[in-house]
Amino acid sequence: MSLGSFLDAQRQAVDEALEACMPGEDSYPARLVAAMRYSLFAGGKRIRPVLVMAAAQAAGGKATDAMPAACAVELVHTYSLIHDDLPAMDDDDFRRGRPTCHRAFDEATAILAGDALLTMAFELLSLPSGRITPATRIRMVEELSRAAGWRGMVGGQQVDMESEGAAVELPVLEYIHTHKTGAMIRCCLILGGLSAGASRATLRALTRFGEKVGLAFQIVDDILDVTSTTEEMGKDQGSDARRGKATYTALFGLDEARRRAVELVEDARTEVAKVDSKGILGQIADYILLRRL
Repeated sequence: MSLGSFLDAQRQAVDEALEACMPGEDSYPARLVAAMRYSLFAGGKRIRPVLVMAAAQAAGGKATDAMPAACAVELVHTYSLIHDDLPAMDDDDFRRGRPTCHRAFDEATAILAGDALLTMAFELLSLPSGRITPATRIRMVEELSRAAGWRGMVGGQQVDMESEGAAVELPVLEYIHTHKTGAMIRCCLILGGLSAGASRATLRALTRFGEKVGLAFQIVDDILDVTSTTEEMGKDQGSDARRGKATYTALFGLDEARRRAVELVEDARTEVAKVDSKGILGQIADYILLRRL
């Protein structure tokens, strides 16, 4: 199967699974449900759940066992976007080419929609699913909690906000990138491996791959904020520079940022080569790099 066919198949499968677990459009309270669905089904690329599914495949697992984790990470990701866009955070008006949740509804509803999606993620992970043992489900909840919480994405967001307009050195910049974005991408690989009952060696390889590609992903986001248009990004172009955010391009320039992203993807491919027998993870790493540069 080509990478394009794999990505399309996994996105469709994830969208169908998300639809199955989400409350329907006629559910009550209607405005909250509408806001949840508005953000979740806004046409995202589903990179994170695809990484879960690809890691499970690389570890010899079944798609049905990996799907709850894949849905959970997309729910957490969507909640984070809703909250990042709020006036108190990045104050963005557009996301994925249309008004952000708080613009389409209102600020309070957007906050609650994010809260609802976040908590639903852990509900999904806690439910019995396929061959996954209760002990593994608890481990998966632990991994997602750590990646999404103060030691991961939320902590990275806090340091990101504190660093706006400040002279930031590389250790702080890498803390922001590896926590705000990288922690969740790393978690995707771990969850996929856990769903497949991966060995410790395989989990280590998947984890190292996730760390490398997660940092590359954010560096490329920094590049895109400089080089892409608002239409291409689906959100306000140049917003990082206007807010004085700490980015690779601001600290090192475009050429060095590109060089570092390429280096990280090459390292990621090396880390996972022994367990990625079909090469899907390596191809996804290239896809993240090349299509976004």
